[in-house]
Amino acid sequence: MAIDKLLTPHIVGKTTLPNRVWMAPLTRSRAAQPGDLPAELNAIYYSQRANAGLIVSEATQISQQGQGYAWTPGIYTDEQEAGWAQVVNRVHAAGGHISLQLWHVGRISHHLLQADGQAPVAPSAIQAQGAKSFVVLPDGTPSNEPTDLPRALELAELPGIVAAYVAGARRAVRAGFDFIEIHSANGYLLNQFLDARANQRTDQYGGSIENRARFVLEVVDAIVAAIGADKVGIRLSPNGVFGDMSPIDGEAMAIYLAQQLQQRQLAYLHIAEPDWAGGEALTDTFRQQLRAAFKGTLVFCGSYTAERAEALIQAGTADAVAFGRPYIANPDLVRRFTLGAELNQLDPATLYGGAEQGYTDYPALAD
Repeated sequence: MAIDKLLTPHIVGKTTLPNRVWMAPLTRSRAAQPGDLPAELNAIYYSQRANAGLIVSEATQISQQGQGYAWTPGIYTDEQEAGWAQVVNRVHAAGGHISLQLWHVGRISHHLLQADGQAPVAPSAIQAQGAKSFVVLPDGTPSNEPTDLPRALELAELPGIVAAYVAGARRAVRAGFDFIEIHSANGYLLNQFLDARANQRTDQYGGSIENRARFVLEVVDAIVAAIGADKVGIRLSPNGVFGDMSPIDGEAMAIYLAQQLQQRQLAYLHIAEPDWAGGEALTDTFRQQLRAAFKGTLVFCGSYTAERAEALIQAGTADAVAFGRPYIANPDLVRRFTLGAELNQLDPATLYGGAEQGYTDYPALAD
């Protein structure tokens, strides 16, 4: 299949993007220390990939409580905001557009990452089975450790978390980001509220689909009120199992949320497909149901090739497709798709942590 529609411009919110090849959010664990700061190395990395229609940044914690892995960047201090502004300026100078993904990990954390060694928080005090948190041990050794048993959030704490999301969104706008993306996928806090197994609350935030979706929609509404719906996207992962999520009613939840997000006129809905983590693959029927429910920009992200992405867009099911690992190894991915060129192969050993190797040293095509 000829690659045509994938390379055409499209409008998201009030912004015209040059193509429909998006860069997916990718944790790379290279924030400068101390302070979990975006820095020059990160600015180089993202600006190299400014050919994407839209870059979605790596997940970025909205508070120390929201951190689940060492060396990931934040957006809750002035220094972090300044670091991100440096990144955004470089991306814009290279002709790109970028969205900041706002993140609270909830129970996917460890007391070594929390203030005063406290327990992580979650909708309910249920430990994520098999989940790991990347920490630096007291002796300085980096280690993947089982996540801790969380404590259940009190009702009185929820407005403070909403406020932290809003503060992160405001900082992102000040730093110059074109959009923000609410991370409600992949087993983290907002996904935990949506999940029928992780959320065992008996108050207005638990039980029915509508109740379990309540907190996510409160976060959406607060951010929209602060910065405008045309700058706000959200990521969902229906049928996802990462972080000990259950696909019990994941598709019904996603359709309900898509309908609610359509009412709010969000700029985009980003669907993380579950196949990368062993979940049940999404069906074409379900994708079409999402398309019918949400009329804004609909984006899918999975193990897509350029040809499969083109077919999805040609069919009208998607407006754009996000690429993750191909963008790690191919900073000039759009040019390679345009020319039908061979892709660089990924080095898995350099995915997380480190410096330039496996981060900013993947070669682009020669002119």
